[in-house]
Amino acid sequence: MKKVTILLAAVFLCCGLMSVGACQSGTKAAAPITREESDKAFMEQVEKNPEFYAALNGYLADSIGSQYAPGELCIPCPTVIASTPQDDGNMRVLGDFWVFNYNVVGDTLKMVSGGSHPGAMILKKTSDGYEVISFDQVEDGSRNLPSAKRIFGDMYEAFHSINSDQETREQARALFIAKYVKDNKLTVKFYQDYGWPAREIPAL
Repeated sequence: MKKVTILLAAVFLCCGLMSVGACQSGTKAAAPITREESDKAFMEQVEKNPEFYAALNGYLADSIGSQYAPGELCIPCPTVIASTPQDDGNMRVLGDFWVFNYNVVGDTLKMVSGGSHPGAMILKKTSDGYEVISFDQVEDGSRNLPSAKRIFGDMYEAFHSINSDQETREQARALFIAKYVKDNKLTVKFYQDYGWPAREIPAL
């Protein structure tokens, strides 16, 4: 059996104010994890795997974000749930992948377009890092549930717990925005979806 690596980014986001053990077992824990601690753990995982996330972000921006109405910036949100080494040396990555295009208006990122694209990416190791060589997406409509269960398999419940939790998704999105803003030295302080109040970008 291939070894499955569960990335703590998704685990900590899933847990919220519960401990990691409680999140995995579904029981109430004595030792809580604060929002600040889960944010820190999430970003530590991202920072430890820069080439890995660069491949995910690059693919989502170039191949998926480009299919939406364009904005000045594209900021993907690749919440990775698990990765599995393949016999051929490649890596199968399961994730709740989102992509968002924004325009910069004053100190705010105004969302122009975007959407959800969960599924499994196959990453190939290269001399420069990683390259996404295929993407099996969860389908829409009546094929949504069966295709999600086929793709995620034993990890379906982990995927569903994150994908169906708006607060968890928004937490991940805010952190990826914060990292993008920090890495690109932007001066924006907020992000905003059409028809909704602006949200403050967390400090990293």
